[in-house]
Amino acid sequence: MLDDLIPLLAPLALLVAAGVAMRQSGPRPERLPQLAQAATLAALGAAIGSALVLLWQGPGTGILLGIAGVGLSTRLDVVSATMLVLVTFVGWIVVRYSATYLDGEARQGAFLGWMMMTLAAVLLLVQSGNLVQLVLAWIATSLCLDRLLLFYSDRVQAVRAARKKFIVARIGDAALLLAAVLLAIGYGTLDIATILAAAREGVVPGGAVWAAGLLALAALLKSAQFPTHGWLTEVMEAPTPVSALLHAGLINAGGFLLIRFADVMLQAPGVLAVLVMIGGFTALFGGLAMLAQPAVKTSLAWSTIAQMGFMIMQCGLALFPLAMLHIVAHSLYKAHAFLVSGTAVDMVAANRRPGPVAIPNGWAVARAFALALAIYAVIGFAFGFDGKSPQAIVLGAILIFGVAYLLAQGLADAAPRVLTRRTALYSVAASISYFALQRGAEWLTAGTLPATPGPGPLEWALLVLSVFSFGLVAIAQATFPLWAYHPAAAGLRVHLANGLYVNAVFDRLIGGWSVRRPS
Repeated sequence: MLDDLIPLLAPLALLVAAGVAMRQSGPRPERLPQLAQAATLAALGAAIGSALVLLWQGPGTGILLGIAGVGLSTRLDVVSATMLVLVTFVGWIVVRYSATYLDGEARQGAFLGWMMMTLAAVLLLVQSGNLVQLVLAWIATSLCLDRLLLFYSDRVQAVRAARKKFIVARIGDAALLLAAVLLAIGYGTLDIATILAAAREGVVPGGAVWAAGLLALAALLKSAQFPTHGWLTEVMEAPTPVSALLHAGLINAGGFLLIRFADVMLQAPGVLAVLVMIGGFTALFGGLAMLAQPAVKTSLAWSTIAQMGFMIMQCGLALFPLAMLHIVAHSLYKAHAFLVSGTAVDMVAANRRPGPVAIPNGWAVARAFALALAIYAVIGFAFGFDGKSPQAIVLGAILIFGVAYLLAQGLADAAPRVLTRRTALYSVAASISYFALQRGAEWLTAGTLPATPGPGPLEWALLVLSVFSFGLVAIAQATFPLWAYHPAAAGLRVHLANGLYVNAVFDRLIGGWSVRRPS
């Protein structure tokens, strides 16, 4: 019983501290930042303790309160333990940053209180052992985030973005609630572990495919996928710690939902194909729009949209261990990127250029792509392609296109030799890291997440289309200096900077332009 309580200590510590923080008013509340940091550090300790319990006892579900599967329960496995440690670590860093960032703010206590409430809701979500707790925690994360987004409620842009996010979130909440009802009726239980075990054995009750579709819809809306991504690019009116927490943690909830119900999702290949198409398109769309953004934080927001699209695409390809790895890597990177965004311009200006700018021509780009794929193939054979799913092999080739972009800089005519050697070394390191991390993720999640099935005709078609599309975008990025400032490209840059006006259409549909400053 005590072991079952350890994962619950993390959200409990945050909720207690949040209750104290909510009662504090005025600037510089006494010892409140220290209390918030202590609570998040205690939550991190509890999360690490949960991981140790998992190593000692193995996965399981502990029922702490309630009857007939309804109430409070903790599901402890590799997925939940990883998310617990990740969320509490990022939360601890963000709360430490907030102590300085919000120093002197009149509502610092309320801010820290809602931030810890949001973290507690996320922790209850990732360790949910039953469908009721999962749905309630999912809704709570969104409602608490709304309070943080409206911290500066007198800003029109903040109100408009929060309203748009509220509408999208409520549709996602309804989709998840319906999916939970269908799963509970179809499998005759509210226990998530029992549902996953039955799905892995091939049990597909009536409504399971519909439930998978609704889970996919909830995940797409939560992770800001096209065409409902616009709110994520508009929440920059919130304090920077909120952006860091949102982009590094809460936005990953959609991917977590798909990973948690991976066995159910495999019963609906058509739904997975839709995830590949929407996620892949969002990744391409977000990556191109990111290149045309004039502001650092807006560029990071579009980067998050692209990364979430790629993660959704991984789930659609049934590469759930890789999607889990993607969540961890993106969260750590994006939290750091937002917290240092204020000094990004100064950092770039401080970097002195050692010589002429290396602009690759077409021949350099061709050599770079050929060399990157050759390095990937050699290292892949060294690790052994045997046992690797075609989806993972193709995904690695797509990822290596990013390395080709670096190589193109190193192979440019004006590039110094040290840059050429460095980029070649980066490509080797990237290929080794991909295979090593993939193998590690598969080993850690073996028995928890299902193995990737072989692709069918539709999956093969999507893989070929993905390679072609991502290859074209990678070539466009590698040759960016050659075409970006051509007069014919000026209009395209403007359209991409505005996200092809999809967000404006969404504004028109919901009357977003009618939002006025609160009186």
